[in-house]
Amino acid sequence: MSWPPGARRILGPFQRRLVNPVVRFAWALRLPIPGDALLETTGRRTGRPRYTPVCDGLDGDTFWLVSQHGRRADWVRNLEADPRVRVKVRGGPHARWRGGVARVLDGDDPRERQRILARNNLARRFCLATSGAAWTDPVTVRIDLDPA
Repeated sequence: MSWPPGARRILGPFQRRLVNPVVRFAWALRLPIPGDALLETTGRRTGRPRYTPVCDGLDGDTFWLVSQHGRRADWVRNLEADPRVRVKVRGGPHARWRGGVARVLDGDDPRERQRILARNNLARRFCLATSGAAWTDPVTVRIDLDPA
């Protein structure tokens, strides 16, 4: 999908200031939005937990993410400093945290990964399509989850 010039300049702040707080609030109310997940990283400077709304990329014991801003994204810089992360995914009426180890895959094609993830899941497809609008230098992140 091709976005008009300047779309990133508008969509980035819109996502940070409006969409992400709404998604975090929905998780706090235990009403997660279909297609969304929550990523917990450890702050590289503070050591505190940091929560980032992401698209649900669960595929068995692997969780896939595409960082819109590549390695410049704060959550990517956090997981590079400490690769132990947790993801909270919706599982039927309940959501649960799963721990794992994250790594950036430089050789992976983020657009192809997004296409693969969007197959057969309308909510995930919507999340991935809207997040793709702000891509500047995307990179794929793979999280190998601990056994359930």
